[in-house]
Amino acid sequence: MLTAISKALEFTKEDELGQLSFVERVLYWTIVLTPVWWLLGIQTLLYPAIAVWLLVCSFRLDKLLNIALPTCIWAWLAMAIAMLWTAALGLVDVNFEPFRLISTLVTFFKGYFLILSCLILPFWNPIRSKVLTRAIAWMAVGYGITVILQFILLFVGIWDQPFYPPLARLIPGDKLSLLVKPAIIQTFFGIPLPRTSLYMADPPIPGVCGLLCFFICSGESNRRLRYLAIAGSLLALLVSQSRVAWLCFPVVVWISLSFRNRTARHSSLWITSAVFLSCAFIGVTLVDVIHQSLDVFTGARAASSADRSLVVGETLKAWQQRPWLGWGIAQGEVTWYIYKVVLGSFSTYAGVLYLHGILGFICLITALSTTLWNFWNIAIAGNKLAQGAFASFLALCLLIEGLPLSWMCIYFWFYFIWLGVILFENQLKRPRISQWHQLI
Repeated sequence: MLTAISKALEFTKEDELGQLSFVERVLYWTIVLTPVWWLLGIQTLLYPAIAVWLLVCSFRLDKLLNIALPTCIWAWLAMAIAMLWTAALGLVDVNFEPFRLISTLVTFFKGYFLILSCLILPFWNPIRSKVLTRAIAWMAVGYGITVILQFILLFVGIWDQPFYPPLARLIPGDKLSLLVKPAIIQTFFGIPLPRTSLYMADPPIPGVCGLLCFFICSGESNRRLRYLAIAGSLLALLVSQSRVAWLCFPVVVWISLSFRNRTARHSSLWITSAVFLSCAFIGVTLVDVIHQSLDVFTGARAASSADRSLVVGETLKAWQQRPWLGWGIAQGEVTWYIYKVVLGSFSTYAGVLYLHGILGFICLITALSTTLWNFWNIAIAGNKLAQGAFASFLALCLLIEGLPLSWMCIYFWFYFIWLGVILFENQLKRPRISQWHQLI
């Protein structure tokens, strides 16, 4: 592996990225040095600070007026405004307590506003997809190296306790997400297996990041680096033990291939026919197969499934008390054994209904659907990057059913910049190519 990495490092001799702009250089090293920010304990505030700072520094009124933005960016802006408005109404209920106010503002800047900032940033700054892909590829290689090191330390027994990074103590609020955690052994399908959360707060999040990075790194031009990055992405997906991510991965890969491969498109018919034929041969109905599959799925980690089901159920009950605008901020919790879980946790869809009501839910669904629509239009035109973007974003729409998007998007902020770069590069291919010169 070290030999492969050393050979991949030679990419500068054969595949120059060219002169990096200031914004490209900042993004490149911020992404590549992800393990450093993790060990320092500043990543949860650094990433939104970088994105917002670059956005503010590049803001000019003529860019806002002259550059046409895709529909999905306006939809994410509506979602950010809905979140801020309903949160303000929720803060009224607690008389704008300082802690609640600061917590809400931090959540806003590292949640939906971060997504909006990352999507719009490439429209105001010249960011090349190959530069961004190269940085993410090296970060994915880091995923693989970190997993291997953590597993070695786990089996040797050197590191078995989490610790707070040196700068984490200076950050106000809840610090649980800043803990540097070792790999652990957890039972999965009744088998004790090693599991790690990598640079993230929760073990399922590496599964999300690994899946998204797989599609990004597939576009890396350097062959050796591409293979190493894909291996690191798949390893992060594997050790996360995220059941939904595992199921989504082959499905969205098939969707991505279906855009340009007739055999992949026809395979769905063959698979469907084989399933019905097998059911008829065995003598069971398709409904029985689905129920049995769900039992196996939830049985892999029964306690986790029961935990999520309880919290989501209580969240929806609380939402019904304020259906239109929601509670704005989390004002309740569920007791699970000895733990207290805040309402709105786990599911993005249930959480948005609880926090921001039907209004926020409509904004979220609009943002997700318009993003899919924008990339669908580019994907069917033959753009391979857009095909991967459509498939990966579709997977993200499914994955956030079990994880809160506004909480975990900080860990794959680079993905939304990548989406924005694809959208902007597609606009450059249109007749109004002068937009690129306006940025420069």
